[in-house]
Amino acid sequence: MKLLHIDSSALGGYSVSRQLSADIVAELRRHAPSLDVTYRDLAAQPLPHWTPVADASDPAAVLGSQMLEEFLAAETIVIGAPMYNFAISSQLKAWIDRILVAGKTFQYTANGPAGLAGGKRVIIASSRGGFYGQDTAGAAMDFQEPYLRAALGFIGITDVQFVRAEGVAVSDEHKIAALKAARSNIATLVAKAA
Repeated sequence: MKLLHIDSSALGGYSVSRQLSADIVAELRRHAPSLDVTYRDLAAQPLPHWTPVADASDPAAVLGSQMLEEFLAAETIVIGAPMYNFAISSQLKAWIDRILVAGKTFQYTANGPAGLAGGKRVIIASSRGGFYGQDTAGAAMDFQEPYLRAALGFIGITDVQFVRAEGVAVSDEHKIAALKAARSNIATLVAKAA
């Protein structure tokens, strides 16, 4: 089985989403030792913002094709997605711009757009400094998870699961508790699919 592991936090070793995405991949490997993992660090090797490219040999076009092929080859995608200013990082947005490609991952039909990338499983390690869950006062400001669900759903991916750590910037105690809760969810999530 092929897995694509994406990290997008600019915080390096301090990143909660990186810790969680690594934990998810480690747990998946524990259940499937022969897992073939491709890793992309979008902060260490950022993609240029998308622009139209007419020449397929242009370095930006070649890189975009490589990102798309890695995505299409993977059955499972693990994404480290921190919330930045109520949404996703610009690094992750640049990657999404490379995988939402008409004729490859979606097509327009007489009945509207149709996703072509179904059948994949996506697990998102979501970290947030504050509290933006469904039953919180900040829920209306969450443009991270709804955007990711919408973008992935647009290309036909409906198996999207979140491992969430909220309130990590509130205090050290909140961060420790959020990581502990998220890590316990990882084991449950992977065990259900195994």
